[in-house]
Amino acid sequence: MSNLVVIGFPKVEEAEQVRLELVAIQEEHLITLEDAVVLEHGSDGHVHLRQAINTTAAGAMGGSFWGLLIGLIFANPLLGVAAGAGAGAASGALSDIGINDKFLKELTETLPEGSAALALLVRDSTPDRVIERLRRHVPNARLVHTSLSYTDEEKLKEQLEQARKQAEALRLA
Repeated sequence: MSNLVVIGFPKVEEAEQVRLELVAIQEEHLITLEDAVVLEHGSDGHVHLRQAINTTAAGAMGGSFWGLLIGLIFANPLLGVAAGAGAGAASGALSDIGINDKFLKELTETLPEGSAALALLVRDSTPDRVIERLRRHVPNARLVHTSLSYTDEEKLKEQLEQARKQAEALRLA
């Protein structure tokens, strides 16, 4: 079962950087992410979701392949590619994999204007090692939302607070 963890940041750039670092940490098998979305409540008041996976583009690519294959069978590959890409893009745009977009938009509206958050759908992780790797971002991070049990949420809060204190001590030294 996956858990949803949403961490707030004062600036969108930091949320983006943490997402990139998590992708690298995932390659070391310290965390398994099903989805990672940067939520931005712009200073203009608009809500922006920066998805890790562009479902429209992915659908168009898959549709192009199948359209080409069907087009080759019926002796018109260009028409098949065009039709397949269009159908794939439409189905990709309509599909919502990972974290529900409506929920994310509603959550983003609760953030202060100009700030951001990183929504993670985590299948598996080693929280203490992940937090250790992201220590330099911890002083600016705050837990916004989680689907963890109360016990696990408290453990995560304690680990974040401990990392925050360690980062502060290093900064003062």
